[in-house]
Amino acid sequence: MTHRTDSTYSEVRAGMAIDWDVPIQMDDGLILRADVFRPIAPGQYPVLLSYGPYAKGLAFQEGYPSAWQKMVSDHPDVPHGSSNLFQNWEVVDPEKWVPDGYVCVRVDSRGCGRSPGYVDHFSPRETDDYVACIEWAGQQGWSNGKVGLSGVSYFGINQWQVASRQPKHLSAMCIWEGAADWYRDMTHHGGILSTFWDHWYDMQVKTVQYGVGERGPKSPATGAWVCGDVTLSDSELAANRCQFGQDILSHPEDDAYHRERSAQWDKITVPFLSAGNWGGQGLHLRGNSESFMRAASKHKWLEMHGLEHWTHFYTDYGIQIQKRFFAHFLKGEANGWDQEPPVRLQVRHPHRFEERTDSSWPLPQTQWTKMYLSAHDQSLSEQPSATQGRLSFQAMGDGLSFVSAPLSHDMELTGPLAAQLKMSSSTADADVFLVLRVLTPDLREVTFAGAIDPHTPVAQGWLRASHRALDAELTRPYRPYHTHTQAQPLTPGQAVTLDVELWPTSIVIPAGHRLALSVRGRDYIYAEKTGLKLSNFKNELLGCGPFLHNDPRDRPHGLFGGETTLHFDADEQPYLLLPVIPRGRSQ
Repeated sequence: MTHRTDSTYSEVRAGMAIDWDVPIQMDDGLILRADVFRPIAPGQYPVLLSYGPYAKGLAFQEGYPSAWQKMVSDHPDVPHGSSNLFQNWEVVDPEKWVPDGYVCVRVDSRGCGRSPGYVDHFSPRETDDYVACIEWAGQQGWSNGKVGLSGVSYFGINQWQVASRQPKHLSAMCIWEGAADWYRDMTHHGGILSTFWDHWYDMQVKTVQYGVGERGPKSPATGAWVCGDVTLSDSELAANRCQFGQDILSHPEDDAYHRERSAQWDKITVPFLSAGNWGGQGLHLRGNSESFMRAASKHKWLEMHGLEHWTHFYTDYGIQIQKRFFAHFLKGEANGWDQEPPVRLQVRHPHRFEERTDSSWPLPQTQWTKMYLSAHDQSLSEQPSATQGRLSFQAMGDGLSFVSAPLSHDMELTGPLAAQLKMSSSTADADVFLVLRVLTPDLREVTFAGAIDPHTPVAQGWLRASHRALDAELTRPYRPYHTHTQAQPLTPGQAVTLDVELWPTSIVIPAGHRLALSVRGRDYIYAEKTGLKLSNFKNELLGCGPFLHNDPRDRPHGLFGGETTLHFDADEQPYLLLPVIPRGRSQ
């Protein structure tokens, strides 16, 4: 049975009632388009809604073939039980949710897919649209009035912004590997520009902008043009979108542009499940743990896992957790979720994961342990070195590494990390890149399958020396919090103290292995060449995935290309602060 009205039509297919290209009118008169997947039986059901730029009609398999092929090859439970015809990048498969009594709504965001308009990602205008879509979904005849938000990455990031508005019908959120602070989590790591968003815009947004029309793909489910029924010229397309990379570059400090695109923690009161990835260094990690610590919600849970950042959203493991959470808050089921421990961790070992639960984050049993950097032999030790001195390196080079003795027993590190350095520069600024590494007894590095890159180190941190000012209220010993509101140039040759945040991690390091801290002047590199690429990223995967800091406009050689010197004084020894979980005390 099919009923058509222009591009909007309804049909019964694959055990679902599907409404294609449903119009949702915004307050400025613009019409956004949504696909709605519903149970066939009449009734009122909870809604799972997503709003984003990746084109609701673009098949996962066509738009992201390398990611899809690896996921279904490694995890056969993902495609099992579904025709996979409606698989879409980073949102739920309706064939696995509609039979459980949910309505799944996918909205093409303004200017993307089949929704016209001006593209301006994460802007207040987008958040206004998202609020309107939530309220629309909560008032439809097939809705029980409870709307849950769901999705990975972009579809998680914008949940924090819209939750800050407290829409009436918003009842629960599952943020799977999102981010929350537009400045610290996403565009400027430690004040250093991340080039990710500029390249992402080229590869994943411009390719599905509304108006690409007949130059773009067709939906395998409907045969409709994924990017709208009109075909615009390149100049017309450019006029309908912001200059995203340039906009970010133009805001080097944490100003109003960044704050209006970031979470407002005191206004987020909706129940949520925040799922992060240990390998998500550079995007999909910090915001997940920060949200658990800072959001005002009384009902909140943190889950942390590994592997590629989209994988567990689709595996049976991830779906079961999501369904228990949403069933409790959207259906009112007494399924025991309210007794679920607040923290669920997939604790990482070199070749496996061990599931464990806990009561809070950071973990209450954490033994905060300082390991000191030595100028004498470049060691890393729990005992401060008596040696004073200085060590220098090229400011945009590979820097120095400090290595521990072989561990006498297994050591678990789970939680946030920090380091304190004393440094000077021959110029008025310097960027510091910290990399926590694990080495085998024969000094080979142990890396991990990251959210994007298959050779990801244990943890990373970044700081621009001129952005060293701390927010005294928000800073914790284990998580320095920098203001990033006013640069403080260095006086060449004069040492300053840097407190550097390293993003959270989890690793059980086997006995005989060593810890190493690299203090670098550029991004971590696992290998100069790997030959590894994903279809949706420009660069070869060399250890940091697409999360690089190599824009010469942000790091001009004249300012950042001098010499960096680490200072080791008797009264101020540089150190690394580790979240050691004692043996026998983990739950």
